[in-house]
Amino acid sequence: MKSRIYFLMLLAGLAAGCKKDFLVRPPQDRLDDDTYWANERNLRTFAYGFYTTYFDGYGTGFTFGPYFYQGQSLNDDFGPVSPPQFTKIIPNTDGKWQFVDVKKANIMLDRIDRVPGLDDAGRNHWKGVARFFRAMAYARLVNTFGDVPWFSKPVLSSDMELMYKPRDPRVTVMDSVKADFTFAANNIRASDGEKGLNVTKWVAMAYMSRIMLFEGTWQKYHYANTAKSNEYLEAAKWAANEVITNGGFSFNKSYRESFNSLDLKDNNEMILYRRYQTGLLTHSLNTYVNTEGQTGPNKDLMETYLCLDGRPISQSAQYQGDKNITQVMTNRDPRMFNTFNFELRPNGSYGKSNSLGVSTTAYCTHKFLNDEIKNTSIGVSNQNPTHAPVIRYGEVLMNYVEAVAELGTLTQADLDKTINVLRNRITGNPGSATKMAALQVIGGLPGTNGATYDDPKRDPSVSAMLWEIRRERRLELVMEGFRRDDLRRWKKLNYTDTDDHPDINRGAWIVRSEWAKAPTGSWLKDVTLTGTNEGYVIPSPVAKRTFKAGSDDEKLYLEPIPLNQIKLYTDNKATLTQNPGWVQ
Repeated sequence: MKSRIYFLMLLAGLAAGCKKDFLVRPPQDRLDDDTYWANERNLRTFAYGFYTTYFDGYGTGFTFGPYFYQGQSLNDDFGPVSPPQFTKIIPNTDGKWQFVDVKKANIMLDRIDRVPGLDDAGRNHWKGVARFFRAMAYARLVNTFGDVPWFSKPVLSSDMELMYKPRDPRVTVMDSVKADFTFAANNIRASDGEKGLNVTKWVAMAYMSRIMLFEGTWQKYHYANTAKSNEYLEAAKWAANEVITNGGFSFNKSYRESFNSLDLKDNNEMILYRRYQTGLLTHSLNTYVNTEGQTGPNKDLMETYLCLDGRPISQSAQYQGDKNITQVMTNRDPRMFNTFNFELRPNGSYGKSNSLGVSTTAYCTHKFLNDEIKNTSIGVSNQNPTHAPVIRYGEVLMNYVEAVAELGTLTQADLDKTINVLRNRITGNPGSATKMAALQVIGGLPGTNGATYDDPKRDPSVSAMLWEIRRERRLELVMEGFRRDDLRRWKKLNYTDTDDHPDINRGAWIVRSEWAKAPTGSWLKDVTLTGTNEGYVIPSPVAKRTFKAGSDDEKLYLEPIPLNQIKLYTDNKATLTQNPGWVQ
């Protein structure tokens, strides 16, 4: 099936890029651009060609999707032994600068009117699907490079002027992306095929809320463009509210069950998910958080979790401390129990005190681990069949409340239908049914149980209320591939600097003597601590990572245009400009 999809896409692409010779009549039993667009089934098949690109889930085989730290490791959630560095040299080539999916979407959009047997609603549904994927392609390009050329129709290889057109302004492209999403939201069917496995209007609106939130905050914090920022934020709010109000999604499972289940079809949080099946399509994420060495969560992330009273650890009488894992996990946000193991597994302990994997920080993740299969053949290697959420209701709630807060119109009702719904879900902790205290807005400040608070660790450039919403987003979406892009759109990549934020290069508190194999030895001899015999784990004692706000590092918010593309433009007597700050 997959090979047929790619073959059909190749045929369509070739057909779009070549002039037809009217003297040549192709064989009638062969699919080409004239014969392919014959029915709705073929339209669906063509649309499926986009799914593995934009709905990757947990990836396939040993290749991860966006989950855990893969592809998002330049953030402040993890403590790697060698912190990834920002690329500061312009590459000669970069596969991200490509418009193949734009072309495919434009081909589909252009050919839909040829398909017989569709009524107006059906035709508009598929046009909505095509425009949805064009919007997705352009959102990814703009996210990466900023200004890019906008193509609204298939480009023939003979149209050199159009093929080598200059970059369009970012807002021009994103206005068109917003128009595509709006059309998709208003025309794609509310249900289409098996629930959770196909693009519907709710999928389109959920992604619209994500991408418009990204762009609205980017325009606000990078360009101080209030008008455009508010326009995109209003679009994010509208799309998210439609999903919340009319989509019929809810929480009937615990937090962890949305990530480690063998079947997600009955999980009411799933707007779209990727289905895996033993022997057909599998992944390796279950294995990674089970028996292999992990890049562990850092001290900064662990201390971000609130106590059950809804207060930061420095302001809560419920906080027990961090000198052992029991203290760390007691009286904390239930998502903490759902995300991390209730045990420490520092490097050097494997085979001595545990038969599982180890962690660079001693804190271990089990958010994605299915306990039922962890010791079976399908629970190891690349044979894992647990299903992956692609876009879920919890994210949409966070998109809505952040958009409203950025617009300056946040009310208690907004908190009650978003963050407080998340806090009121099933805890998934068999040892405690206690849920988090509700978040309140009191005189513009965050509060719980009628009293306000202000986290002393708050970035002073961020309001107290927005700080709490960003905290909630970090914890709700942790390890799902959002954090780096969130820091980028808020213009806060300086949070990843290991000198200015040393807790991102710290892990759990360890006492060496508790891990001794004999009176004179230790299993953890190669683990560096902040103290000689006890202290916090330092995952990377030598290598550092820096990002200084207001310096030349600011160019790193956008990636450079690869050199070969600039040369290609030059060779064709056109100009492709480079991103600011990048010197060729």
